[in-house]
Amino acid sequence: MTEFTYCKLEIFIPATCLPTLRETLRNMDAGHIGNYDSCLSYSEVISNWRPLAGSNPYIGQKNMLSEEPELKVETVCRTENVRSTLAAIRRMHPYEEPVINVIPLFHISSAVR
Repeated sequence: MTEFTYCKLEIFIPATCLPTLRETLRNMDAGHIGNYDSCLSYSEVISNWRPLAGSNPYIGQKNMLSEEPELKVETVCRTENVRSTLAAIRRMHPYEEPVINVIPLFHISSAVR
């Protein structure tokens, strides 16, 4: 058994996408802890980016610095399901280059399934 059975996912999205992301994560069994599913937290953040040549931005204009409110969504995912979960998130995500961080968790409660 690997030391990293679970990973934490951090996903940055527009607030309007939260319901679809929640459904996607539930369908992939991310956020399943013990006898609970759909476990996640989110917080408002301000993000910055500048679309460069060749980009097709969802928000913003090429070569102009953008600063917009987003949500940072955090949940857990079994390490063995990370690739399929990331693929599902990318299919629903409106951004050309979504920011999704995957962080291995060394130790987590035995309640996590």
